[in-house]
Amino acid sequence: MEALFTFIIKSGGLIAMFYFAYYFLLRKETFFTSNRYFLLAGLITSVVLPFVIYTKIVWVDPAPIIYTPVLETSAINNHYVLNYASTPQIIEEEPFEINWNLVSLAIYAIGFAAFMLKFAIDFYSLNSVLKGKSIKQQEDFKFVDVSENIAPFSYFDYIVYNSSLYSEAELQSILEHEKVHSDQHHTIDVIISRIFCILFWFNPIIWLYKKAILQNLEFIADNEASKKLSDKKAYQYTLLKITTHETCVAITNHFYQSLIKKRIVMLNKNQSKKWNYWKYYAVIPALAAFVFLFQIKTIAQEKKVAPSKEIEVVENQDTEIFKITKSTTDQELKDLAAKLKSEHNVDVVISDLKRNSKNEITSIKVQVLKENGKKQIIEINSTNAIKDCNIVLNTDDNGTKNVVLTTGDKLEAPQIDRQQIVIKDFSNSSDAPNAPDAPAPPSIHGNVAPVPPVAPVFPSGPMPPAPAIDMSKMPKPPKAPKNPNDKVAWAQFEKDMKEFEIKMEDWEPQMDAYEKQIDAIMSQREAIFEKQMKQYEIAMQKFNMNMDKFNIDMKMKFDIDSNYELNMKQYEQDMKQYELDMKQHEKDMKEHAKQMKQHAKDMKQQEKERRAEEKENKKA
Repeated sequence: MEALFTFIIKSGGLIAMFYFAYYFLLRKETFFTSNRYFLLAGLITSVVLPFVIYTKIVWVDPAPIIYTPVLETSAINNHYVLNYASTPQIIEEEPFEINWNLVSLAIYAIGFAAFMLKFAIDFYSLNSVLKGKSIKQQEDFKFVDVSENIAPFSYFDYIVYNSSLYSEAELQSILEHEKVHSDQHHTIDVIISRIFCILFWFNPIIWLYKKAILQNLEFIADNEASKKLSDKKAYQYTLLKITTHETCVAITNHFYQSLIKKRIVMLNKNQSKKWNYWKYYAVIPALAAFVFLFQIKTIAQEKKVAPSKEIEVVENQDTEIFKITKSTTDQELKDLAAKLKSEHNVDVVISDLKRNSKNEITSIKVQVLKENGKKQIIEINSTNAIKDCNIVLNTDDNGTKNVVLTTGDKLEAPQIDRQQIVIKDFSNSSDAPNAPDAPAPPSIHGNVAPVPPVAPVFPSGPMPPAPAIDMSKMPKPPKAPKNPNDKVAWAQFEKDMKEFEIKMEDWEPQMDAYEKQIDAIMSQREAIFEKQMKQYEIAMQKFNMNMDKFNIDMKMKFDIDSNYELNMKQYEQDMKQYELDMKQHEKDMKEHAKQMKQHAKDMKQQEKERRAEEKENKKA
């Protein structure tokens, strides 16, 4: 669940980054085709880049198995029994709490299902429009002339229109526009943006992103269509006429889209300079920063020790070490017990054996019954694979065998303090006394976890109605002569065009007044949106500061305590000194044993001499 929320946050951040880059840098440029691929690349990057994770490995020294066993001594038949048992954990029943992760997932699922249902209804509506209609195939396009009062649209290679609503010139402009949509496969962009709105329906930026994609597609179609038409002004009037059609079919490329004023402005705007292409590369540093900040995962791995056999026997003078590792098989454990019994008369009982899915030992109980009748037990219970444990067999010069159970890679004796054996361990201990507590995340508006601020939505509302124009009285542009060499016809055409322009000037005041109303409303809404965007940026800065503080607190809390490192170093030095003392003690004991043997020989020799002397005295 946490991984899903992390992906949603990362993906939403990337979508916002691409949208703001388009809004502030590219939306006023005339690189319409480049803008199309830039916006599509933003959607693809937002779902792919969060899965691209670079792993950084940090090698650390292997940590020893840490147990806190309690040594219990008791007398059974005059023999000493040493029992190692881990301290049991008391599990307290937790009170009922609302699982907000499941609640959030349920809300998302409801929204997702609702928008998917709307998507299916739109497909059904489109199929209803196309079903049973006559289709005229022309080149790569399929023309469908319908009787419904709907705005013209294209859907892949289908172009749907109502010819009874438009003049021949207007219909020509509409078809040229829709051919561009169909020829450049703009329907794919529409469907992709719609799918992203379904997946991220809760993110307001994605709806603005979809609007930017659809608007840019209209810029592309207007720009290409105007190149093929002789009268650009008549094309603009056609745009205005289509605004009166309110019925549109979803998941298609409509000839009519909102913000007609921007489309007209873009039609009359000069081409952007090529050096402005640098704006597309402005997003690259932001993507690099995203990767370095969020997509590099540091993994700590233990250094590998020298490989060893599953059951390793090391012979060092009078010492034998029998090693049990996490991969030791059941048969090898049986062979080990049989070997100790047959060769050394030591009884070893291995029980409570548990393995994980990798067939590694996670729990084991080893009981050793020595020749003197004493029993020693090591019991390991863990959810992870065990470290090595050793059965150390020492034989002194008198032939007496001493058996010791140890854990870890080094044969170090545990620190004994009266009746307790203490071995420090924090590897798997959840209730270690010195384990640091995780710091509480910073609080924002009363929330426990830092929540990013919600981006503002561009203000919407009703637009002023288009001026009431009697289209039947609007002058029609003259047709150009088919024969380019007919000078008389061309002279008459130029004369008719001048008369047409004079007549059109009477219609321009109404159009200018309407455009001024649109400009005033859009300027007011843009000012409100820019003010909200500034507040959003300030909130984002506060959010980033809280996140930085949270990360610093986490790092400070979970850094290893310097006193703990000093204690560990002192412990290692003490253990090394302990080993040296033990070796010296062993040498001293061997030397003492030799002296005792020599003393016994001398005593025997003296006894023999005394007895011989007594015999001689008796004979005398």
